[in-house]
Amino acid sequence: MSLKLRTLGKSGIKVTEIGLGLWAAGGGEWGQPGDEDSLRAIDAALDAGVNFFDTSDVYGNGHSEELLGKAMRGRRDRFVVATKIGWRGFDGQKRCTAYQNVAQLIAGVESNLERLQTDYVDLIQSHISFRDPTMEIFLEGFQKLKAAGKVRAYGMSSSDFEYIQAFTQDGQCATLQIDYSLLNRTPEGAIFDHCQRNGIGVIVRGALAMGILTGKLREDSSFGEGDFRSKWLTDPEQNITYRRDLAHVAELRGLERSDRSLAQAALQFTLAHPAVSTVIPGARNAHQVASNVGAASAPALSPEDWALIDRVVPPRGGRKIWPA
Repeated sequence: MSLKLRTLGKSGIKVTEIGLGLWAAGGGEWGQPGDEDSLRAIDAALDAGVNFFDTSDVYGNGHSEELLGKAMRGRRDRFVVATKIGWRGFDGQKRCTAYQNVAQLIAGVESNLERLQTDYVDLIQSHISFRDPTMEIFLEGFQKLKAAGKVRAYGMSSSDFEYIQAFTQDGQCATLQIDYSLLNRTPEGAIFDHCQRNGIGVIVRGALAMGILTGKLREDSSFGEGDFRSKWLTDPEQNITYRRDLAHVAELRGLERSDRSLAQAALQFTLAHPAVSTVIPGARNAHQVASNVGAASAPALSPEDWALIDRVVPPRGGRKIWPA
């Protein structure tokens, strides 16, 4: 199996079309972490040719970064590393990050580097999804870190179009990470058009809709202790949405074939959009990695498949899956 390389926006960095998202590896909102399984998943991704790994300082309160740092020991050159900063110490009342000046922001990124056990990251991203009073501090800090060789490129994570326009207005932002899936086609149109016009590479998260698009979840599924998805069952409003999503999945099962799973079709869908540089499905074990990477060699979506997709969730339709 050979994963294709795509360019990560104006950064010029080459990344595999399928990467590995390491949110769940940190534990936290996903319940207890399984470190050995996560490390084996990273090894399996490398063996399959994956070079792009995405994490954040808040995934498991830094544990995800620490795991990735451990995995990179002695082979840093095989990893294109993306991480994020912004939510640690966030002031919810003031809706403002903890970084009140550029020096604090740079010190925060240095903490990312320490946990990752590296002296640079390929991509640093603002994790804040809306415009807050420190946006300009992030932009100036990221530019200084790039000039110092601590980061190769910088980007943002958001689905707020006005904020995306503001953050990218100086032409230096290289990437946008955004929720996009068969159930959430809302970025199509204005956001993706903006990215293509401005050389901004799109990193797709949520392509499997927090597991919904694997086809393995049911109305009576159970989730581990601490897993945020348990609220899909216990919160009445979220349960209504969850059941609606499952109804869409039942229709989308028409995309399944003996040689292509629903999850693989979902990944192929995201990769088909020309704005997309890479998709970063999560995986907590080597088996899930193999399934995700297998999307690259599975049969391509047919015109009939696309007609089904458009019928279930029309272009630019669907809903943003938390955290969008």
